[in-house]
Amino acid sequence: MKNIKSIILLSFAALVSLAGCKKWLDLTPTDQLTDKIIWENNTNVDLYVNGFYTYLHQYGQFGTQQFQGSLTESLTSTFKYGSYALGHKAGHPNNYVFDPAIVTPASCFYDNWGDGYNKIRRLNEFLSSMKKYSGFTEQQNALWEAQIRFFRAFMYFQVAKRHGGAIIYTDLESMKKDIAMSSEQETWNLIESDLDYAIAHLPAAWPTAGKGRVTRYAAFGLKSRAMLYAQRWESAYAAADSVVKSGLYSLVNNYAQSFRGNNNESVLEFQYNTTGPNHSFDKDYVPLSDGYNFGGLGTPTQEMVESYEKADGAKFDWTPYHSATATRPPYEQLEPRFKATIIYPGSTWKGNVMQNSVNGTYGMFMAYRAQPYTYGYTTTGYYLRKLLDESLTDVNGKPSTQTWVELRYAEILLNKAEAAYRLNKMEEARAAMNLVRARVGLPAKSSGGEEFFRDYRNERKVELAYEGHLFWDMRRWKLAHIEYNNYRAHGFKITGDNYEYIDVDYQDRKFSERTYVLPVPLSELENNSLIQQHDQWK
Repeated sequence: MKNIKSIILLSFAALVSLAGCKKWLDLTPTDQLTDKIIWENNTNVDLYVNGFYTYLHQYGQFGTQQFQGSLTESLTSTFKYGSYALGHKAGHPNNYVFDPAIVTPASCFYDNWGDGYNKIRRLNEFLSSMKKYSGFTEQQNALWEAQIRFFRAFMYFQVAKRHGGAIIYTDLESMKKDIAMSSEQETWNLIESDLDYAIAHLPAAWPTAGKGRVTRYAAFGLKSRAMLYAQRWESAYAAADSVVKSGLYSLVNNYAQSFRGNNNESVLEFQYNTTGPNHSFDKDYVPLSDGYNFGGLGTPTQEMVESYEKADGAKFDWTPYHSATATRPPYEQLEPRFKATIIYPGSTWKGNVMQNSVNGTYGMFMAYRAQPYTYGYTTTGYYLRKLLDESLTDVNGKPSTQTWVELRYAEILLNKAEAAYRLNKMEEARAAMNLVRARVGLPAKSSGGEEFFRDYRNERKVELAYEGHLFWDMRRWKLAHIEYNNYRAHGFKITGDNYEYIDVDYQDRKFSERTYVLPVPLSELENNSLIQQHDQWK
């Protein structure tokens, strides 16, 4: 694996790392250069481009831009932050799920308007300086532009999935003017156009020196995701199918490795190292028994556990365990993805058999609101396993370095399945979904119509669990106000051999339909004379 130390240019005067399909770059800043000097050397331009790859980290589960560092799964039925004291990864997510009125034009922690347009400006700055100063060949310019337009599409996608439409800026000059909000269709047109340009000009694979950069099939993969949001089923289907037909990617045999990166399932990833960049995901979510006193900030709920089928594909009957005096459920009967995703009572974690119980030695239970912060306790009887690094034994002394996989082949197959379903290509829809199921030994589904869509939704939920999709999927399906209203999440309080099924919220969770489209921030309304607030937010 080749490391390259170099200069971060312009506004990227910070340590960053480039990571993409299989390899990565380690970048160390040593200077800043003017626009004109940058374009005198193609190495400098490459380094300028490298800075944009950090957006993959920032909008991934190890970054902070999706929901100020909190997992958006906490806005669904699948995850519970155990602290009630205010703070990100603490009381803030609970407040959002209990009271949707907390979302206002003045503040929303899962909005990204300011950050999104700041990054779009930087991308447009690159395109402007290329047009003004580049003396390189048309082919070389197109290769740089393709990467920039991939990331511009990536950032506009982040804005569009929150706000529907967007203010479209395609050059630096337009960003100096007041511009009205474009329609949803116009916004998706730009995203699709940028990705089509990337697809046309990016290579299927890079030579060794460029390993880690976005490829044609990463652009196809992002397009398959974005076009589902746009409800452009033909475009989503064709993009996903192009990745499948490339033959470059496949499902790895072991699901527990599927989201780890550096394998044939990874289409686009961002890698870290101990000297930086790195992250704190383990510190945030490990059990207290790992020797770190401030982990366990959020834990999976019983609702998530009950989403898993038995290993033979049958539905598990949880009814006998919804009581105050149940015994331990036979977790071992559940399919492999459950065991790779959740640390459950009786599972082995870092060589220890987990208890997750009142006064437990390995995993300790704490009732919600028993103290302001969780301090490594679980309020649901479970801990998160997925995305954690089980080999990291010195959580207190060492940073986390596990890879973030932005796009993996399983998602591409599920994207294809959903688009095919919408196009009434049911055989292809079932075939794509059943490939994902077959990887973990589950029998094929033969359902159709609405039954298929229910099966598909659950399949996507468990396959992509805690990878940052569920909340946004439920919003784009317009199902959040139905399934995430007036309900509570649950878990188990384990005392000795007794499993007490408990409410872990103490109040109803809610979702407001008007938050399907987030408000235009007050700062934009104050500074842009042509922008208007959405009707539901006036």
